[in-house]
Amino acid sequence: MAKTSMVKIKMVSSADTGYYYVTKKNSRTKTDKLVKKKYDPVAKRHVEFREGKIK
Repeated sequence: MAKTSMVKIKMVSSADTGYYYVTKKNSRTKTDKLVKKKYDPVAKRHVEFREGKIK
């Protein structure tokens, strides 16, 4: 059986509110760190979320 290339990642808010999203990414095709603009409900605005380590 084939091993999946999808890994769970934690998207941490750059506004330092402590809010984060958990998502999956394909580690074979996306080798660099993921950065997306998403809504932070603590800061009440759209900010950049950067890939962090999941514990």
